Amino acid sequence: MTTLSNSTAVLRMFAPDRLEVTVTDVCRQLGMPKSTASRLLKAMREEGLLSRSENSTRYKVGNLLFEIARLYRLNSPLIEVVDDALKALSRETGHTGYISILDGADVLVIRMHQGSHALQVFTPLGHRAAAFATANGRALLARLPDERVRALHAEGLVPPSSSSPKDVETLLAVLARVRGQGWEEANDEAIAGVGSVASSVTDPETGETLGFCLSFPVSNVPKAERKRIAALVTTAARRIASRFGDPFFSQFIRVVPAPGAIAA
Repeated sequence: MTTLSNSTAVLRMFAPDRLEVTVTDVCRQLGMPKSTASRLLKAMREEGLLSRSENSTRYKVGNLLFEIARLYRLNSPLIEVVDDALKALSRETGHTGYISILDGADVLVIRMHQGSHALQVFTPLGHRAAAFATANGRALLARLPDERVRALHAEGLVPPSSSSPKDVETLLAVLARVRGQGWEEANDEAIAGVGSVASSVTDPETGETLGFCLSFPVSNVPKAERKRIAALVTTAARRIASRFGDPFFSQFIRVVPAPGAIAA
């Protein structure tokens, strides 16, 4: 096998239930001599394909692959459709829209559409926050099985505010609600005074999942308007899901949006 083939074979060993590999794992699964496996993993680490914690013999996926994945997401069909829908939602409501992805237990902002209201919420591209304490983050976490959510938060939660889930069991209960309604709301959590309503969509073909939300100053948006935003966001998510064959919304009673709803 060539070095490229060997490297690809190593990368294919990673899976949701195997986030780390050792030299021994590579030897056993690929039938490779220990010295060859050790040199290969070291070379992959030096090139950024793998990483390893200090004083650890276990390797995990490196930052280079994450950066490549981010570039793929930025040019994927799903993100363009979500981006168009969010732009329309932001224009309709005047609120700022964000598209985010999960990065471990964090949520990462990858696109933004600024609203038109005088009082604006602004979070820069590349901003990172604990997923459990944001609407976009919980909409994304709700896509994962409970055991995966537990694994991501094995060290427990550190709530940024009294409005956030206090522990993993509370978080799981919140995620069950999100799965039951298709959207999530967060107020006064990761950023004081800011509220967001979010949903998420997946392209089953690629496994790509995106969360998108509208954010606003909590004090300026009454409950009735938040309810309308939830209907708009969920309807857009449902239409995108239908287009990409995402079955997530097939379990829900259809949400009837307020007048002026935006088509995805």
